[in-house]
Amino acid sequence: MAEIATNQCIAGIYLDEKYKVRRRPEVEHEQAVAIYDLLEDNHFEPVGGFEGPYSVHMRIEENRIYMDVRGDDDSENLTTIVVPLTPFRRIVKDYFMICESYYDAIKKATASQIETIDMARRGLHNEGSEQLLELLSDKVTIDENTARRLFTLICVLHIRG
Repeated sequence: MAEIATNQCIAGIYLDEKYKVRRRPEVEHEQAVAIYDLLEDNHFEPVGGFEGPYSVHMRIEENRIYMDVRGDDDSENLTTIVVPLTPFRRIVKDYFMICESYYDAIKKATASQIETIDMARRGLHNEGSEQLLELLSDKVTIDENTARRLFTLICVLHIRG
């Protein structure tokens, strides 16, 4: 089995604050957890033979996700990974709807109802993560957990005022 270079990882992640809006506390928590978990354990190896670890700046412009990949000193932009948003449109919309149901259910539903909604929420999240893995496959090598956390951050970037 090939050895994975430990320096091929994201050491810093930054979201574009241009559209900073006040989000539900649950969304802010999801973002914080995704960032924390991502920085604790990830594999991120952009095509081009760059030396990591990396600082990644994410933004949405013109219906695309841009990931500016910089060295961990955050100075030089090594590459920019661009992914179209269109393939995520339905998944993100459905994911937002199920998350709203989940947050509401936590307050008043039974444990089995919450579990059912949570299973649907996880299923959509997995679908979005798999879509992201596929779209990034020729641009950067990432693992499933990294894809899941990046998908969460893409969803957060979708929330605009």
